[in-house]
Amino acid sequence: MTSPNKRVGVIGCGPSGISVLSAFNQAQLNGQTIPEIVCFEKQDSVGGLWNYTFYTGTDQYGEQCHGSMYRYLWSNGPKEVLEFGDYSFRDHFGKPISSYPPRPVLKDYVVGKAKKHDIGRFVRLSTIVRHVEKVGDQFSVISENLKSREQKKELFDYIIVASGHFSVPSQPTYPGIENFNGRIMHSHDFRDAVGFQGQKMLLIGNGYSAEDIALQCNKYGVKDITISYRSSPTGFKWPEGVREIPQLDKYENGRFHFKDGSSDSYEVLMFCTGYQHHFSFLTEDIRLNAKNYLFVEDLYKGIILNKNPQIIYIGMHDQYYTFTMFDIQGCYARDYILGKIEIGNEAERTADIEYWGEYFSKVKDGHDEIDYQRDYVTDLLKYCDYPEHGHEKRAELLHRWKGERKENITTYRDKSYTSVMTGDVGPIPKTPWMKNMDDSLEGYINTI
Repeated sequence: MTSPNKRVGVIGCGPSGISVLSAFNQAQLNGQTIPEIVCFEKQDSVGGLWNYTFYTGTDQYGEQCHGSMYRYLWSNGPKEVLEFGDYSFRDHFGKPISSYPPRPVLKDYVVGKAKKHDIGRFVRLSTIVRHVEKVGDQFSVISENLKSREQKKELFDYIIVASGHFSVPSQPTYPGIENFNGRIMHSHDFRDAVGFQGQKMLLIGNGYSAEDIALQCNKYGVKDITISYRSSPTGFKWPEGVREIPQLDKYENGRFHFKDGSSDSYEVLMFCTGYQHHFSFLTEDIRLNAKNYLFVEDLYKGIILNKNPQIIYIGMHDQYYTFTMFDIQGCYARDYILGKIEIGNEAERTADIEYWGEYFSKVKDGHDEIDYQRDYVTDLLKYCDYPEHGHEKRAELLHRWKGERKENITTYRDKSYTSVMTGDVGPIPKTPWMKNMDDSLEGYINTI
């Protein structure tokens, strides 16, 4: 068993960090002795990307702005899939709520779990990690309080990186783009659709960010939106004013030219091209270098850095399962640190990683991806005492969700799902999503 004198440093207190801290708190409530835990959170409050800020570029402290959250975002997946196993939506709100809540509602729910587990005692808010390096069998962490500017240097036995991977944009370029006189931005800096009314927009990329921003802008009155795809169109039935076109080729003589030979002019160019796994505060020997896939080849069980198993990463995959997956990863990490899980030697771990890599190579479409991540989480559950939460049934909900999005991308958020935990049926929204302009917590709760 791990000595209670050990120290664990957790970097980040969004949903992944909250899951880790909650897991340790639950162990303590169950009578187990836990190590000293310090969680570093650079924002002024917990919640990670669910916090909204008007800052872009740099924040009030001159640091790179962490948040990619924008106003009027609503969940793009049914809440019944991400319902915490130890904290249902009924536990939090006291009544059934509809299946696709807006951002403030989900943030309130996440923070509610944090309060339930009293994680504040572990967390140093407004504190950024500047540098982590291996020193003998431990890790030296230099942190800075952004308000007082006081720096600390401390030693930890384990480092858990839970800072997410949706903060540092992947930014491609195209020939001639430097000559474009309109507005160029990445979706990381998108905050409000209303400001684009009356403008023609070109979105590069057709993943979830481009899809949702296109719908947001169309909903709030932007009447001319083009989505440029690299490999294949989404196949959605877009509302009037939104269209898809093959990949951008170049910008020349005041016009954007595309692979199909067409061209057009725009006033806004927005890159919806995803994010990098970026951990500049870690030295190279403990830094994860990965892309946003459902499989991360350097991590045993998708969590433990194979070349240094005292470094743990939470929430580093592309995601269908979100909150419950983070929770279960947190439980696995906790039990490993407490000495309750044996992980074998590096060769044995590599063999397990290769198994999941081979499985992932056979994935062909979104439905296969859902099943792949279902099976990955099922594997973790074999080692953990995470509460029963209908994990397998959630895959069925995700398959249904995939079909409803394909059927009508503008109305799928108006559907109702049933909680696999409580049996609560999400009420049908009184106002369809495309017409509902009130995303406030109060407005949402009062209209249920």
